[in-house]
Amino acid sequence: MVASLRVPSALLRARGLIGSQEPEPDEGLLLRWCNQVHTFGMKYPIDVIFCDRRGVVLRVSTLAPRRVSRFVPRARYCIELRAGRARECGIDVGTRLEFA
Repeated sequence: MVASLRVPSALLRARGLIGSQEPEPDEGLLLRWCNQVHTFGMKYPIDVIFCDRRGVVLRVSTLAPRRVSRFVPRARYCIELRAGRARECGIDVGTRLEFA
């Protein structure tokens, strides 16, 4: 379980986790209206979870620094976590996530 998801302002959303320290295991970043991300400028890998409007996981990827994710057309949300955290939490394609 991820206990704390940050929802950034528009300016912080554009930057995402670039230039930040690696998230703690119970932290993540929730980006709304996001169907593709990149890790240029990052120094650590991340897990990226793309969800549709109902919170159903469409794609889970681990991205190394200096990479671009695949485009996920139906994605409405993207969650960026510490690499390996999605697997640890049992999150896979088809999982339904609830945001509180």
